[in-house]
Formats: sequence, structure tokens, C-alpha cells
Amino acid sequence: MKTTTLTFLCLTALATQTQASTPEAWAAFDKAMLASCIKASGLQDASPVGKAAQFDDRVDYTAVLLQGRYPQKHMKGQQGTELCLYNKKSKTAYVTEWDSIRLPAKSK
Repeated sequence: MKTTTLTFLCLTALATQTQASTPEAWAAFDKAMLASCIKASGLQDASPVGKAAQFDDRVDYTAVLLQGRYPQKHMKGQQGTELCLYNKKSKTAYVTEWDSIRLPAKSK
């Protein structure tokens, strides 16, 4: 009985992993992650710079660099860059300014 239960659990885990790695599942994840990061950033007209960096499951984070414009009046629409770390388990985005990194200017 133990072998049957163990086999079932392993097959279930494999099926879940396989399902989670379909192109549709990745597209849905990317969309949710990006929306969460953009919302957390507060940048106007924010968009990703390149593709997100997918860390392995031991880390449980995805990183994406965002570029947009600061909304604060005193910033006068200045371009800003922020790094977003997205926690896959809690589905929470954490952002920090990263204006010190040099990126090509974003076209309007």
C-alpha cells in the first residue's frame, strides 16, 4: 500500500510540474508577475527592460527590470529604472530604485 501511495504522489507531482510549465501557464505567470511589478513600482508608462530573470525553485523569485517615468511633480517626468523581485509563492512584488544602472533612453 505504501508503494502505491508513493507512486501516486510522485505521478501527481510530475503532472503538476508538467502542467505548470506549459506555454500557456508561463504566459499567465509572466502577465501576473509583470502586472504586480508595474503596480508596485508606481512608475508611469512602466515597461520591462528585456526579459525577466527566472531563478530556480530553491530561490522562489523572478527578477525584472522596469523603466518608466517618475510620477512625482518634483521629478518633472524624469525617467526612472526600478528592479522588481517577484515572490512566486506569495505572489508579492518588491521594488527598489536602480537608477544607477545605465540603460538606453526609452523612446516616447
